[in-house]
Amino acid sequence: MLDSTGTPPTLSFQTSDGALAYVDQGSGPPLVFLHGGFVDHTMWDAQIPVFARTHRVIAPDARGHGASANATRPFRSADDLAALLRHLDAAPAILVGLSMGGGVAVDTVLEHPELVRAVVVSGSGTSEPVFEDPWTLDVSGAQQRALAAGDVEGWLAAFDRFTVGPRRTVDDVDPDVVRRLRAMALRTIAKHTADEPPHHVPVRHTWERAKDIRVPVFAINGAADSPDILRMAERLVTGVRAPGGRVKTVGGGHYPNMEDPDGFNAALTTFLNRLDAPEAPEALDAKGTQGARGAQGSGRARGSL
Repeated sequence: MLDSTGTPPTLSFQTSDGALAYVDQGSGPPLVFLHGGFVDHTMWDAQIPVFARTHRVIAPDARGHGASANATRPFRSADDLAALLRHLDAAPAILVGLSMGGGVAVDTVLEHPELVRAVVVSGSGTSEPVFEDPWTLDVSGAQQRALAAGDVEGWLAAFDRFTVGPRRTVDDVDPDVVRRLRAMALRTIAKHTADEPPHHVPVRHTWERAKDIRVPVFAINGAADSPDILRMAERLVTGVRAPGGRVKTVGGGHYPNMEDPDGFNAALTTFLNRLDAPEAPEALDAKGTQGARGAQGSGRARGSL
């Protein structure tokens, strides 16, 4: 059901540590969209109505983001998602996660494999990102320094750099995309204080454990994203036990679903259409999809997207 503006209503799932917000639209196989760090489920506005024609689309706001409650005690995002899927009787689900959301998707298949049918990541590998490229390290450092100093404008400038990637400037990106992302980020930043305890508990050893993932894994990357992030997607899909992992490159930078929604939606549609096909997983996208070529990158520097 849509509200009077044509927007899916935001629903609420009450947990023992506050409410988690989500939208639940359409019917069919469960398809869950997981947003990136500091933004919220509205980053998927160009996907939710499209895929709700064929799937039951669920798009939550992660704890501490969007309309979801902040944490008051330790939590894991994968456990929050698992609780929501069980509450909605929406498993096994296809998880589509961008950046932080991709890490949550991988964490969930590692910790709650019975709830996951397939994983699609965009702009991410696992929840333990490996940053080696000088550009990525510089931007990540700028974000962390600005947050520590309470410098919102400085943080937004670094956030913009991650949005567009190392080979472009903000002026190269649709102003509406930049505006929407900044608005989401500011809403999330406003929910938190500098002295807030870090309640999020990471899932550990994700790269080593990912090789045992037995469901299909697909990656959709923006061509202009940073080299580190592109390498992590290839490393993930190559390393899983399930055969046929692929990386599809579309337009845009760190948020290709917003910059190139047609390309992103087409790539995801191809994956979904062939998920149940009788042919081998290698046929997931025979035209225009690049198979990953070997695990790459075992760097030491880590950060958060």
